[in-house]
Amino acid sequence: MKAVHFGAGNIGRGFVGLLLHEGGYEVVFSDVAASLVDALSAAESYTVHEAGPGGVDRVVTGFRAVNSSQDAQAVADEVATANVVTTAVGPTVLRLIAPHILAGLALRDPDAPPLQVMACENAIGATDQLRAEITELAGPGWDALEGRAVFANTAVDRIVPGQPAGAGIDVTVEPFFEWAIEQGPFEGDLPSIPGAHFVDDLAPYIERKLYTVNTGHAATAYHGAVAGIERIADALAVPEVAAAVEAALAETSALLAVKHGFAPEDLAAYRETILGRFRNPALPDTVQRVGRQPLRKLSRHERFVGPAAEAVERGLRADALVAAMGAALRFEDTEDAQAVELQGLLAMLDADAFTAEVTGLDAGHPLYPAVRAEVASRQSALAR
Repeated sequence: MKAVHFGAGNIGRGFVGLLLHEGGYEVVFSDVAASLVDALSAAESYTVHEAGPGGVDRVVTGFRAVNSSQDAQAVADEVATANVVTTAVGPTVLRLIAPHILAGLALRDPDAPPLQVMACENAIGATDQLRAEITELAGPGWDALEGRAVFANTAVDRIVPGQPAGAGIDVTVEPFFEWAIEQGPFEGDLPSIPGAHFVDDLAPYIERKLYTVNTGHAATAYHGAVAGIERIADALAVPEVAAAVEAALAETSALLAVKHGFAPEDLAAYRETILGRFRNPALPDTVQRVGRQPLRKLSRHERFVGPAAEAVERGLRADALVAAMGAALRFEDTEDAQAVELQGLLAMLDADAFTAEVTGLDAGHPLYPAVRAEVASRQSALAR
């Protein structure tokens, strides 16, 4: 069996690639970073170090790597004969790998079992997005290719922090992971992924993860940065930061209970598990790494505005989520292009224009006034 995985970065090697290897697949990594592809090509193995209680070292072998920017034909050839294609490239990059998958499907034996495609991204419906990119590129020709692939959405969760200097292609991760996959598209022929669980309705799991793990991680980063803390684990040791994050997650849990029917006690236990992971002192994660790309994280359907908007629409509270957005507005990092752009937009636009452009909220939405007030407050502080 063979799996082609797009994105040979830390998540690709330390999570998706590892589980595919343990499922018995030969893993072919596709990436545009020449130095990383060369390093993988020169190595016979790499080690995934699980840092924290219960963690073990896991050795990955039987992999190859191709450079998609230098040899698109090689990538298409690999996809054409693969059983599985996965991605960990970021939602905005899916459009760039769609041509490679389409080219591989065009070369695929029409009598072969369908290629099983799963986008493992921190986004709702990422595989649907990838499929849409592929079908748009194919145009009318998609009718002849559609039966050669099946597309399943997934929800993935594993903290992979910034890596220590000199780690090479080895990866340090947390012991915990979760990979939920919708099973319907496979019609019983499930891919071999140890530890993954297949579900009929993925939406509740995606939103539970996004609105707890991603919301909580980002809230910790932004409140921690405001408090002048460097490490995520240390930020949650500050009572004010911990209280702010816990309040934000209580609000997202209230939404998840109403929207998806999760039991409040189960959500409370899930929150404690997530916060315990963030507090793992063996993970050298920083508020700067987790807080990067604040414009994306403040957008309409992301981890703050998305659940806050749905909460107030249902008459639920979102004060702590709005406070987390206010902390995000104060995030500064000269090494992060979005953080620089965020501060530039705050200086250039008025409060209404900024709120509409960055958060995507309509002025008539019930969440709008509270978010606009946070924007105006930040702008007032910058003007002093």
